[in-house]
Amino acid sequence: MTLAELKQLREQHALLLVYFSTPTCSVCKVLRPKVESLVGEYSAWTFAYCDISASTEIQGQETIFAVPTVILYGDRREMKRFSRHFGLADLEDLLTRYQDLLSAP
Repeated sequence: MTLAELKQLREQHALLLVYFSTPTCSVCKVLRPKVESLVGEYSAWTFAYCDISASTEIQGQETIFAVPTVILYGDRREMKRFSRHFGLADLEDLLTRYQDLLSAP
């Protein structure tokens, strides 16, 4: 993924979760399918994966210093960031809350 592709994803999707990691991170390999599956349960959310070792530009622009890092974007802006140590329950709470806010009348 390039920085331009990331910007395009943020433009196209009202709610976007991007999972930043590297292929050498063993924790990332175990956690990624769980996060991707969790996001798949929410119709308003889109999941994207970014290998930061392939794009140092994204690493710098998004200030990714540790992996895994999960960033939730809403309306093209960063709403919340989880880095290295986080629980799936915390992530699920935010996915639900932001989706509910988006669908509120």
